[in-house]
Amino acid sequence: MGEFELIRHYFATAACAQGADGVALGIGDDCALLELAAGEQLAVSTDTLVEAVHFPAEADARLLGQRALAVAVSDLAAMGATPLAFTLALTLPSVSSDWLAGLTAGLERMARRCGVQLVGGDTCRGPLSLTLTVFGRVPRGMALTRQGARVGDLLCVGGALGDAAGALPLVLGQRQVADSIAALLLERYWSPQPQLALGLSLRGLATAALDISDGLLADCGHIARASGVALVIEQARLPLSAALLACVGEDAACQLALSGGDDYLLAFTLAPEHLPDLQAGGQTVHVIGHVEAGQGVRLLDAAGRILTPLHSGYQHFGTPP
Repeated sequence: MGEFELIRHYFATAACAQGADGVALGIGDDCALLELAAGEQLAVSTDTLVEAVHFPAEADARLLGQRALAVAVSDLAAMGATPLAFTLALTLPSVSSDWLAGLTAGLERMARRCGVQLVGGDTCRGPLSLTLTVFGRVPRGMALTRQGARVGDLLCVGGALGDAAGALPLVLGQRQVADSIAALLLERYWSPQPQLALGLSLRGLATAALDISDGLLADCGHIARASGVALVIEQARLPLSAALLACVGEDAACQLALSGGDDYLLAFTLAPEHLPDLQAGGQTVHVIGHVEAGQGVRLLDAAGRILTPLHSGYQHFGTPP
């Protein structure tokens, strides 16, 4: 099967490629055409997932498809953007009809959940990797960024941390736990849910925001650096799921929550007076610390003493922990 036949058969005919509001022209030409209303800005983000780096070799194609798109769309949630479209650049070592059908099914499942349309991309031969570029729209001047956290703000996250990192040994076959626990953790790894509704709710309330991909400590460091402040995390306030605690215990769960990565939940800062409004809207919000003058990220124990974590998070080109 040639490149263009592959695109026509598996991607151009997919349900998620059939056009939607804001997509003037999709797959089939040299470029896609997207339309924005007056007063809107285009949010754009690209993520690459490489076999044996971001996902295990011989990963189930359907699970990989939904995870890859969710990871990319999570960046739109972090900016408070409404998803519009995405492109897929797919590098394959060989063509397998069953594998491509599974990948397409996974992409379509997540595309329906996120309200995003496939509008183009590319395919070529080589080591397995997926590069997804997502496009969203946000009212001019309303995008959430990493800049703007202020002294006195609360530091919050949008859900329980560490579950996906806790699932990784299960994905790799390095650990076995009860099926009921494994199912919950594996769902968080293979099907993260971009917090799009929370991102929209944070417009005009959050002073800074991002999605947690490389670990809470490392990603909070980006906010601290961009905003010129210090972020203080209280370890006792970390939200941990019952499944993670049952799988690894409290000490290990705290470490995974701090530096495990792959959560794809939002971390954000906001003035204390805005917290009731956000909670009244039905959003899940956990306060885990606050913003102080200074720089960097500080981790405190229950007695207020500074803790030194084993490592802060994942870095592609950093020194392994």
